[in-house]
Amino acid sequence: MPPYGDCAVTRSHVRGCTSRRSGIPAHAKVPFNYVEGLSVSTRFGTARSKALAFTAVAAIVASVFSGSAAVADGSGGDNGGDHARGADHWGVITRNTIGSPVADLRNGPFGSYGVTGPSARPPYGRGSLGIEVADNSTSLSPPSEKVDFGNEVDFFGDPVQGLRKVGFHVFQTEENVAYGGAGNMPNIRFEIDPNLTALPSDNYSTLVWVPDAAPVTNRWSGYIDATSTGYWYLTGNEVPACNQAAECSLAEIKDALDDGGAGATIYSAAVGKGRDHMWIGAVDGLRINQNIYDFETSGVRTLRAG
Repeated sequence: MPPYGDCAVTRSHVRGCTSRRSGIPAHAKVPFNYVEGLSVSTRFGTARSKALAFTAVAAIVASVFSGSAAVADGSGGDNGGDHARGADHWGVITRNTIGSPVADLRNGPFGSYGVTGPSARPPYGRGSLGIEVADNSTSLSPPSEKVDFGNEVDFFGDPVQGLRKVGFHVFQTEENVAYGGAGNMPNIRFEIDPNLTALPSDNYSTLVWVPDAAPVTNRWSGYIDATSTGYWYLTGNEVPACNQAAECSLAEIKDALDDGGAGATIYSAAVGKGRDHMWIGAVDGLRINQNIYDFETSGVRTLRAG
């Protein structure tokens, strides 16, 4: 199992990284927005008992709002990371979670108030991945929380060189900008085995995308392309020119990892946030190559991009 990674991941807030073989245990504390008697799902306005009631509606609406995307049938083979992914394998990656953050499948968000049109609803279906992290709520240093919601099964062994299309849609708020600046955004993370010929004993790093500022606030953004905006880095020192203090494109990191060896491979893929600023928002339509992952209260649906 790859070790635990702990890194700050916004432009304005850079901290050192550590790797540990075991996950950090959850701390006994009350979540920063906890309300007695409410479950995590209810905090997002969606009771789990109602999730199945929305399944049929979500499927219909998703087909309308997903443009040229179609539901993947799951029968495809491995085509460089393009094969359909199992919905059952998505969830919080516990060993990469610190404190009591939230990463939960929810309805909406819709709005904000006064916003109409496509940006007033999730880009696919009715749901999204809601994320909440606090910035000063643990006994650790730094005291901020961290969460990754991802898949540790279906991407395992895929080649990093096969990553061609990556990105997502985000619901950013003005409050999040006030908490940490315009660059206070969630991230896409791939845990990888670098497989560098020059460093044969180094079998773990995290490939992290740091987005630019969201183009809009208090509404859903359009698709944000991680291959042409923001920057990427590796949490280790495998490529000094692309470490956490540097800014590389995905193409530059892929070139640096291609040193003639077996080739870097993926352990897991995730959307996450932390450890840095408070952030409360949502993500939907995570794209990895030809698959779009539609986050719904009933689970994660795989759509095929047109």
